[in-house]
Amino acid sequence: MLVQIILFDGFDLLDAIGPYEVLTAAGMQSGGGIQVDFVSAAGARMVPSGPGGLPIPAGGQPDLDRASIILIPGAAGPTQGDGPDTVPAMLAREAEGELPRIAAAGLSRPGITVATVCGGSLILAMAGLLQGRPAVTHHLGMALLETAGGVPIKARVVDDGNLVTGGGVTSGIDVALHLVERFHGPRIAHAVETLFEYERRGTVWRNCGSTPAGVGQTASDQIIPDSGVVAPGPGEPGVAGRWDVTIATPMGKQAVTYDISVANGAVAGTATQGTEVTPLIGLAAFGNRLTWSQHVTKPMKLTLRFDVVVTGDSMTGTAKAGVLPSSRLIGARRHAALAPA
Repeated sequence: MLVQIILFDGFDLLDAIGPYEVLTAAGMQSGGGIQVDFVSAAGARMVPSGPGGLPIPAGGQPDLDRASIILIPGAAGPTQGDGPDTVPAMLAREAEGELPRIAAAGLSRPGITVATVCGGSLILAMAGLLQGRPAVTHHLGMALLETAGGVPIKARVVDDGNLVTGGGVTSGIDVALHLVERFHGPRIAHAVETLFEYERRGTVWRNCGSTPAGVGQTASDQIIPDSGVVAPGPGEPGVAGRWDVTIATPMGKQAVTYDISVANGAVAGTATQGTEVTPLIGLAAFGNRLTWSQHVTKPMKLTLRFDVVVTGDSMTGTAKAGVLPSSRLIGARRHAALAPA
């Protein structure tokens, strides 16, 4: 069985080295039944880890014709701020790169399991690959995992068939031990645990068995009702109209047109980007302030939460998804052209 761990610039060392050690030891315990390689989407090269830049050699590109498991680590670096070397920025870059294409191809092939550690699942989620799938990531990224369409499960390891995800950094050891047990049995996994003097934590979550009593709606299932519209004051144009907006994201500026209407005290709206038109979810007005959620596909597949203020014919505010940096929004109301005399 070949396991390929896919490295990228800024990857977290322990996310990759922990599983590598476990799987290599399992290979020895199983008489050569497991081979482990470091690879990268760009092919053979020295891949700098984060944040210190310690390089690890990748021997080539992922080979889905040979691999049984591909494993994607997370990134390491500052978790706050909007610089290019922050964890959110690095994960967002990888979500726009080759990793999701490789993972998607793996998920579509019988006999291949895609595994992730820590923020690795966020790379797939932001690329739209985890829609409706149970998964876990680092606790700081669970909100983003949900806004990107995944079903966040508070477990150390989540096994959803051909997708196995791990939580925080050290969960990579547990992910690897689970994979060893799943494919080579508990005796090999126990032998590695004994060698490393390590005991796995928690229960591996699987979508099977009886539903626990008291399990109901998740936070993402609950709908917050609109609070209604406060009428504008004398001479104020209100929030209704067509708005030409620019959203400055870490991946570049996005031009969006918003059409917002008010009727019988209710506010509704749509967003148009190119040929794609999407509804504004949970749109609510509080005087000159608007809030809503919106599914977007550019620059990546996410559900963003908007909070904007209308001042005359200007709109300003932010759009945010989980731990990703806030994106600044600025716009202007479009006025109908005057008919020629």
